[in-house]
Amino acid sequence: MKKVILLFLTILVCYRPDITLAGEQKSHPLNERLSLYVKMETMTQIPWYVYAAVDQYEHQVRNARKDRPDSKGSIGIYFTPEKWAGPLNPNPADTNPITVSLFGGVGLDGNNDGKADINNDEDLLFTFANHLQKYGSHLDDIKIGLWDYYQRDQAVRIITSNIKLYKTFGTLKLDKHAFPVPLRSNYSYRSTWGDRRGWGGLRMHEGTDIFADYGVPVRATSYGTIETKGWNRYGGWRIGLRDLNGTYHYYAHLNGFEKNIKLGDVVKPGDVIGYVGSSGYGPKGTSGKFPPHLHYGMYKDNGVTEWSYDPYYSLRLWERQERIELRKNR
Repeated sequence: MKKVILLFLTILVCYRPDITLAGEQKSHPLNERLSLYVKMETMTQIPWYVYAAVDQYEHQVRNARKDRPDSKGSIGIYFTPEKWAGPLNPNPADTNPITVSLFGGVGLDGNNDGKADINNDEDLLFTFANHLQKYGSHLDDIKIGLWDYYQRDQAVRIITSNIKLYKTFGTLKLDKHAFPVPLRSNYSYRSTWGDRRGWGGLRMHEGTDIFADYGVPVRATSYGTIETKGWNRYGGWRIGLRDLNGTYHYYAHLNGFEKNIKLGDVVKPGDVIGYVGSSGYGPKGTSGKFPPHLHYGMYKDNGVTEWSYDPYYSLRLWERQERIELRKNR
């Protein structure tokens, strides 16, 4: 019966002009997730892309942390057994909706099988939907509900960014990347993450320097939203975007920004967001203290904190993938 429902929902998705499937196979994991989001939308009037945004954030957090178990199904939303079954419940694995409710648990039966199963995708999504419904279906109301649930501004910002991306592109398959400067340009780079830097105090270099000529276009490496833009005394004119994996992409020492780009804008891989320069290491407008280059950094969020990691290997991968794609299109 569950497979029949899933197939029906997948067919329903096919007739939604605002949604694009991840592949032709009905059993594609992203299509299974999308079917669940659409089903929950019909039940709650909260758009599918809100559930997609929350679930993607939860998947991201699970992947970045060792203290959370892998998800048992398609949905990544996580509840502790104590929260699901109730803090005073003598049986933390309880699936009886009546006793779960009696002991103050949040777990609900989302597929009418008589169980509130913490490992069931529909039960998990329905339980989270029940929380959001208390606040309303407008974005501002949803953001309040998200803050009350996560108690973290960064979580709300990342999920809001995810909402924009899924709403704009109408698909879950947003995994393409681009190298940050055009491959036809004159550039060079090596692994410089972890090198010592001395200006403004001894510190570690949190990125890879890509040396290129003044004015070479700087491009978005992934789907994302513009999170920061402006001057920083270290990075000069810099811009940052947040992707669907919660990764913050930092572009510094720019000569300037692409015209009309602003905070909150949605970008896709290859979109020009700025231009190579040599700004920084001083008050606003300082430039020319070092050769022109792009400082490219990546920062990972795990639901609690954010840290820098070496972008060099990602850059090599994206460079290679783009070269292969260019050869295919010749």
